[in-house]
Amino acid sequence: MARFSTYTTILVAGMLITGSLNTLTKKAQNQSKAENIYGEVQKFDHPWFQTLLMFYGESLCLLGYEWMRRRARRAAAEGNTQGDNPEPEKQLTGIFVIPTILDLVGTTLGGIGLLYVYASVWQMLRGSIIVFAGILSVIFLKRKLYIIHWLGMAVTMIGLLMVGLSSVLGSNQDSDSSSSDMVFGIILILAAQLVSASQMVIEEMFIKKHNVPPIQVVGMEGCFGVLFMSLLVLPVCYFIPGKGPHGSYENSLDAMAMMYNNPSIFIFGMLYLMSIAFYNYFGLSVTKSLTAVHRTLIDACRTMLVWVIDLIIHYTILDTYGEPFDTKYGYFQLGGFVLLMLGTCLYNELIYIPAIGTPRPPFPPIDASSILDEGLEDSRPLLSDGSLRG
Repeated sequence: MARFSTYTTILVAGMLITGSLNTLTKKAQNQSKAENIYGEVQKFDHPWFQTLLMFYGESLCLLGYEWMRRRARRAAAEGNTQGDNPEPEKQLTGIFVIPTILDLVGTTLGGIGLLYVYASVWQMLRGSIIVFAGILSVIFLKRKLYIIHWLGMAVTMIGLLMVGLSSVLGSNQDSDSSSSDMVFGIILILAAQLVSASQMVIEEMFIKKHNVPPIQVVGMEGCFGVLFMSLLVLPVCYFIPGKGPHGSYENSLDAMAMMYNNPSIFIFGMLYLMSIAFYNYFGLSVTKSLTAVHRTLIDACRTMLVWVIDLIIHYTILDTYGEPFDTKYGYFQLGGFVLLMLGTCLYNELIYIPAIGTPRPPFPPIDASSILDEGLEDSRPLLSDGSLRG
């Protein structure tokens, strides 16, 4: 098992903090109010604009990638190493378009769903990506799943059902969302995870086939995403009829006006953007210093951290933010979270059950550097943390 040094402890803490921050700040934006372009006070309801912010955050990863390449070239020039990050193949630039489109659709669907559910519920429902990724990896990557993987997926599905029911049954305590709104939000979030799982499968095929460093994949998708959102998606959404200001489905001018009128919305947006970039850096560094399995478990733990912080914010700082604890159905949600954690551990073989033919003991030794620089060459199923987004 990999040992935790001071450096890896900092990386783990950074991953937990930045991962929780991007969820909390995105929801905090949705809960904030400001004057729109017509002088009317309303909540910040701009999920497509938030997707643009996410892509800006992802594009910052190219700065980290460029720094890694320069360091590798300098080390190679000094004769210390061959360099871990080769020059990218220019002809591969276009392959990032497909996962970028999937990233755009998945993130925006999840962002719309977040409007109708609490941040903790949104975070928990993201665990459904294990189920979708596992099934898609069998169909398209021809990967073999063992009994423990199917058991993990089954336990995860039960946990998702409990979390979803607790959200719907407790919706009468939330004046902003009805039961039908909650169901609609949950459906969108699950659909987003299906799209994200498809993105993971395509990204893995690209990484394996072309030997593209994951941090470059994230950065290039961010750049393409900024172009798509700025030049195509947001302008089109502006002219699609909707209930928002100017009768638009998504009015980015209104989003910027609200950020100007309420500085807290702007601050939340910048924190969200920066946390996306640093979360990817810390996540990849954890994978390199420890293993991808460790990263999966750490990422799952941030779900509870988001929930705890949300409760603290609501009860000790400002009750218009965060979320209250549902005394009637909250324990049902807690039980669902425990099952989600158990399903994640089973799927990633963190729990060793010889009786059902677990293929490996827990925490197998993985060459983390090959995962970072050469792709996921291990024969284990697609890992649930494969999406590097927040």
